[in-house]
Amino acid sequence: MKLFKKIDEVRRQVEEWRAEGLTVGLVPTMGYLHEGHASLIRAAARENDRVAVSVFVNPTQFGPTEDLARYPRDIERDKAVCAANGAHLIFNPEPEEMYPGGFCCYIDMSDGPKEGLCGASRPVHFSGVCTVVAKLLNIVLPDRAYFGQKDAQQLAVVRRMVSDLNITVEIVGCPIVREEDGLAMSSRNRYLNGDERRAALCLSRGLEAGRLLIEAGETAPEAVIAAVRGHIEAEPLARIDYTAVVHPGTVRPQSVIEGPVMCAVAVYIGATRLIDNFIIE
Repeated sequence: MKLFKKIDEVRRQVEEWRAEGLTVGLVPTMGYLHEGHASLIRAAARENDRVAVSVFVNPTQFGPTEDLARYPRDIERDKAVCAANGAHLIFNPEPEEMYPGGFCCYIDMSDGPKEGLCGASRPVHFSGVCTVVAKLLNIVLPDRAYFGQKDAQQLAVVRRMVSDLNITVEIVGCPIVREEDGLAMSSRNRYLNGDERRAALCLSRGLEAGRLLIEAGETAPEAVIAAVRGHIEAEPLARIDYTAVVHPGTVRPQSVIEGPVMCAVAVYIGATRLIDNFIIE
């Protein structure tokens, strides 16, 4: 496995793979890799001849009061996870490599799946996501790129961007990976102290209550949201950013639950903002 810091190095390696007739999968990450990321790498390794993993804490998707400076970083840990799960290349650039002096081109959406949910409370976030993902796709030129369902709105945004801009890559969504007690794996979980870690289970418990309602035949989003919020609001350390029932592709609110549905939440546990969701097809 090789680690590259420069765009030209990555391109040369991918060109060698292409010359051998090999397919390439890309797993974009911000590092501090856990089992959720490992599952994406394994999926890419199953479906492609070579796997590239980007490890880059992207500054353009963080707002001015967000956790860019303290976001966890550990490249040695990341190298071990990549090597153990089938990656062949790590792209770990410095911000100046991705955004050199004078950089001024950003990708944004005027509407579509960026609206609402995280887009409402993090107004610059999805412009930064689209910009960095588009750059990574142009650098690696993969056959497939892999994203986790935990960031379901991000997955919808990336799919729309790829479709609108005619980028020739298959976007593959992979299931949420959870701890044994149900908490969705996230690099931000490390911010939680013991009490907060236990409190964070209110997200998965609330979502499970909503899922059971829908599976029992409930078609009113308000009833599902009330059930989810009831579990979360009962936790003193939790503060809800949003709870919503939307279409998983468009991320538009649903007035009646029929067909595919996603129930998504964002909740502050202490100072840490966590997201989670479920999708019923």
